[in-house]
Amino acid sequence: MSERTTYEIVIRGRISARLLRPLLDDFTFDHSASGTTRLIGEVTDASHLHGLYAHLASVNAQVISIAPLTVSPPPEPRSTQP
Repeated sequence: MSERTTYEIVIRGRISARLLRPLLDDFTFDHSASGTTRLIGEVTDASHLHGLYAHLASVNAQVISIAPLTVSPPPEPRSTQP
């Protein structure tokens, strides 16, 4: 991982802002109706990702998944030929 990558982290349950405080500046989060908390934010490198996981483990969060979000490149402009 050599450049910033946007990740989605899904956690079981409704995690409070107090437990997520160290992540609030870098991640957005929402609570879904299915009883999960979804975090989305940029991760700078592998050690940053490991640190995030270590923090979540230290507050006993049950991590369901951690995955990079793929961003589709913008469509290439079509040429209009007569």
